[in-house]
Amino acid sequence: MKILDVLQKEAILVDLKAKDKKGVLEELVTPVAHIAGINHKDLVRVLMDREQLGSTGIGKGIGIPHGKIKGLESLILGFGLSRKGIDFESIDGRLTHIFFLLVTPENSTGLHLKLLAKISKILKNDSFREGLLNAIDSDEIYAIIKEEDKENF
Repeated sequence: MKILDVLQKEAILVDLKAKDKKGVLEELVTPVAHIAGINHKDLVRVLMDREQLGSTGIGKGIGIPHGKIKGLESLILGFGLSRKGIDFESIDGRLTHIFFLLVTPENSTGLHLKLLAKISKILKNDSFREGLLNAIDSDEIYAIIKEEDKENF
C-alpha cells in the first residue's frame, strides 16, 4: 500500500487556520469524516483522547495525529499544512507545520503501525519536508507525496 492509496485530494488542506491543537484536529477531521462517513465530533474526541496519552507532535515541525474508530471500513489519511505553525506540544518544543492525520479501523493495528512508520520515514527527508512547506496547492502536495511514495511496504 502507498500513502496515496489512502490519501484523497479532498483531504489535503494547504492553509490550516487553527491556532491550537484542538482547532487543528477539528479542521483536519472535517474532510476525513466526510469521506469516511463518520461522525466529526466522535473522531475529534478519539484524537484528543490519543493526544492525552502523549503528543503526536514528533518534532521537526511534524504532527501525526492518529486514532482508531470502531466501524470504520478502511484506513483513511488526511494532510494539513499550517503556514504559521501551531503549538502542538511537540517533543522538541518547536511549532508544528506539517500534519498527517491517520484514522484506522479498530482492529487494524498492523496496518496502522506500518503506515505510521512509512509516514515517519519519508518525513525524515529534509527536501521532502521543505517541498511540502513550500507547496502552493493540494495538487502540488499530492505530486510531492506521489514522488516520495514510490516504494511499497
